[in-house]
Amino acid sequence: MKRRSVVLLTLAAALALPSYSQRPNRQPEAPPAAGAAQGAAPAPAGPPPKVEEKTSTTSHSIQIAGQTVNYTATAGTLVLKKEDGTPTASMFYVAYTRDGVGDVARRPITFAFNGGPGSSAVWLQMGALGPKRVALAPDGTPLPPPYRMVDNEYSILDITDLVFIDPVSTGYSRAVPESTATNFHGYTGDLQSVGEFIRQYATRNSRWLSPKFLAGESYGTTRAAALSSYLQQTLGMNLNGVVLISSVLNFQTISFGIGNDLPYALFLPTYTATAWFHHKLPQDLQSAGLAKAVDESRRYAGGPYQTALFKGDGLSAEERAAVVKNLARLTGLSAKFIEGWNLRIPMGSFSKELLRDQRRTVGRYDSRLEGTDLEAASDQPDYDPSYASVQGPYTAVFNQYVHDELKFQTDLAYEVLTARVQPWSFREFENRYVNVAERLRSAMTQNAALRVYVACGYYDLATPFFGAEYTVSHMLLDAGLRSHIQLGYFEAGHMLYTNLKSLGALKAELAKFYGVP
Repeated sequence: MKRRSVVLLTLAAALALPSYSQRPNRQPEAPPAAGAAQGAAPAPAGPPPKVEEKTSTTSHSIQIAGQTVNYTATAGTLVLKKEDGTPTASMFYVAYTRDGVGDVARRPITFAFNGGPGSSAVWLQMGALGPKRVALAPDGTPLPPPYRMVDNEYSILDITDLVFIDPVSTGYSRAVPESTATNFHGYTGDLQSVGEFIRQYATRNSRWLSPKFLAGESYGTTRAAALSSYLQQTLGMNLNGVVLISSVLNFQTISFGIGNDLPYALFLPTYTATAWFHHKLPQDLQSAGLAKAVDESRRYAGGPYQTALFKGDGLSAEERAAVVKNLARLTGLSAKFIEGWNLRIPMGSFSKELLRDQRRTVGRYDSRLEGTDLEAASDQPDYDPSYASVQGPYTAVFNQYVHDELKFQTDLAYEVLTARVQPWSFREFENRYVNVAERLRSAMTQNAALRVYVACGYYDLATPFFGAEYTVSHMLLDAGLRSHIQLGYFEAGHMLYTNLKSLGALKAELAKFYGVP
C-alpha cells in the first residue's frame, strides 16, 4: 500500500496507533507542578528566558437571533510558569466576552480548541462558535479566492463567553525555550498545559463561579473528555458541560489493522451514507432516503456483520456469501472488491474505490466532496479533497482577521495546522489503545450535574457517527446518568459547520444544551 506523510486536520497521531487493548486506569493523578509537563526535561542552567505577555483588546458588535450583542475581543498570550516563576510556555488565545453583563458568575464561559494533534483553534473559532466565520458556499464547498469572512449569525456568543485556546506549538503558542517543546507534544503534557491555561484564565478573570463548559473537535474531543476528569481531580474544577464535535474517545474504533475488526463494522453506516449521497446504492435503498439507508446499515453492522467478523475463519461459505451480498448492497462496492479485502474494507480503500469508475475519490473529512488523483488505478487517494477545500480559506481569513480586526501584531507564523508536534507521545497508553471514555465516565459520576453533547456528521470518514454511538453505549454509565449524554446528527462531514444548514441546526441544539429557552 502506498503511504503518504500527510499532516491531517484532526487525527494525525490517532490513525497511526498500533493495535493495543486498554484497561481503564481508575486512579486519580498526582497534581503536577504548575505549568510543567509530566516527565519534562529539567530546565537549562542560567537565567530563565525572558518572555512577556501581550494582549490586544478591541470592541465589536454583532446581530444574533435578532438581538444586538456588543462584545469585547481579547487576542493575547498567557505565559505558563513553574512555581518559582520560570516560564515554560506562551499560549495564544482569543477571548470573546459579552459587554454589559452585571454578574459574570451567572454568565457561562466556554473554553474551545481543535485537535490534530497539531491544530490551532481556528476551525471552531472561524467556522462554528465565534462571531466571525469564513464565507463558503451554503453546502460547504469553497468560493474562489480572494476569500472573505462574514458575521456569524449562528455564533453562540449570545449564550456564552468564548475562549479559543491554541495548544503549544500551534497558532502563536510556543514553548519557552523552544528546545523544550517536546514536553508538550503528548497526551499528558498537552493535558496539563491546557488545564493550567484554563486555571489561570479563570483566576485572572474571576470566572471560577461561572458555569464552565469545554468544546472540542476531533482530537479536541479526546482532550476535552480527559480534561473533564483532570480539571476535577487535579484542580477541583467541576464543569457544567462538554461539547464534543466529531468525537473520538476510544481510538480502537478508528484504528484499522490486522486483529482489530471493530472499525470495519463501525465505519459501515458512514460508507452507506456516502454511497447514498453519490447515488451508488441499489434503487430500493437509494429511494428510501438517507435515514432509512443508514438505519438498515446500522442494524446490519451491529448485528449480522459483527457476528460474521467474530467468527473469523469459522464463517461458512454460505455465510460468507451472504455477508458479501449485504456489504455490496450497503456500500455500492463490487462483490469482487469486498472478497479481495476479506470482508474488511479500510476507509482509505473505500474512499478510492467508490467512484473509481468516474476517476474520482471521496473526501475523508467530508465524503460528499470529490477529488481527482494522478493515477486512477492506485489503491489510495492522493489527497483529501475535503481538507483541501478549507485549508486556503481558513488560513487566509484568520491571518488577515487577527492582524487587522483583532489588532494582534507579531511576525510569528500562525501555525494553523502544524507538523511541529510530531511525533505525538502516547506513552501513557503503551500496549493499549488510547481510550479516555473512562475518564469522562468518572467525571460524570463524581459530578452528576455534568452534561455532554456529541455532534456527529453522517459524511465523516475520520470519526464515524456509529463509532461515537458505540463508545457512548460502552461507557458503563449508571442508568441514572445515561440521559446526561445527548447525540445530534447532521447531514455534513467532520467539520459539520461548513454546511450552513448544519451550522444553523448546531446552534439550535447548543442553545437547548446550554439551557436557553
